[in-house]
Amino acid sequence: MMSLNETESPTHEVLFSRLVGRVLRIDDTTWGSSKQGYLARFRGQLLIDSVDAFDQLAQALKPKDITPIFRNEDDKHVIYLMESVANTKKSNPWINLGLFLLTVVSVLIAGTLYGYEGPVSDDPIILMKHIFSNLLSGVPFAASMLGILLAHEFGHYLAARYHKTNVTLPYFIPFPLSLFGTMGAFIQLKEPPRNKRILLDIGIAGPLAGFVVAVPILMYGLFTSEVHPLPAQFPDGMLLEGNSLLYLLAKYAATGLWLPEPVSFGALHPIIYWIRYFFTGYPSPLGGTDILLNDYAWAGWAGLLVTALNLIPAGQLDGGHLIYVLFGKRATRLLPYILGTLLLLGLIWQGWWLWAVLIFILGRVHAEPLDQITQLDRRRKYMAVLGLIIFVLVFTPIPLMTGFGG
Repeated sequence: MMSLNETESPTHEVLFSRLVGRVLRIDDTTWGSSKQGYLARFRGQLLIDSVDAFDQLAQALKPKDITPIFRNEDDKHVIYLMESVANTKKSNPWINLGLFLLTVVSVLIAGTLYGYEGPVSDDPIILMKHIFSNLLSGVPFAASMLGILLAHEFGHYLAARYHKTNVTLPYFIPFPLSLFGTMGAFIQLKEPPRNKRILLDIGIAGPLAGFVVAVPILMYGLFTSEVHPLPAQFPDGMLLEGNSLLYLLAKYAATGLWLPEPVSFGALHPIIYWIRYFFTGYPSPLGGTDILLNDYAWAGWAGLLVTALNLIPAGQLDGGHLIYVLFGKRATRLLPYILGTLLLLGLIWQGWWLWAVLIFILGRVHAEPLDQITQLDRRRKYMAVLGLIIFVLVFTPIPLMTGFGG
């Protein structure tokens, strides 16, 4: 055994042992130090339910700024006591508000540019004056897009607050003069979630909330959009949005057509054509028929894309949380396959290469709950599987296509 460091006293040894002994039948104890990464380690078997045990011990140790860590090691329950891991620094809500207001303006401009048919000038100042004079035309897209993003981020936020997990308000990321006017938003957990159940609840609440808002907006947009013939060649600035399984079905529900409908399937069976087009964007359906998306449909499609990107099953993404709570550290074995898939898809749409780099850098570490002993209940296992099913339905292999399919 090791003795406590010089800042600890026998009183702490007795106190820690007594508190831990209320929830754990202690087989052996090892005293450490902050330099070793823990102050004490207790091994044995829990006497009460792991959720209740963690909450009881965490509450008792809170005045001492000590955090318990629950782990399974060698068929034993292990409790580590560590100096507090919570980030107690207060966030500045004015930063959140400022970024949100900038994002509102940026998304409004994106919505205005999407349907802009006014005068065009080579002088950027004059052009911006024309755009700002038509800014109200961007409200339908901006309201729809921001509604989806707000639902997603506050789904995370409210779930975290429900579980009494310290979390920041959403940070929105403006991206002026881009297709959507934003790069999305994120929240930051200021402390690790207590267990896998809470990690799942927080992780899945965002995609589910955003999905529930995006689908009705998409369907309203598709039902109010018109089906048009496609030009024989790509005009400057024209883009074709890619299909996900859900988007393909939604267009069929709205129009009764599988869109985009090519001029001819050639010698291919329609199913073979659709599989190839779904994953490669070839052959181009130019000269055929497609739906011309209005502002609501465009925002709804973008909302599904955002949901899919967040549900990629890797690292700190929402999808990464889902596979982690289901498979634990074995989930990291999926990373090479995910990166390989993105690199291959990047041959058609180069944006996937950027995502592959980001996931390679940030996706190798999963959020580890403080309590690893508590496992998912059956209902949450179903919820995690539902999240992965939604990912399959909304994943868009080739998000945007130009004249060259990329």
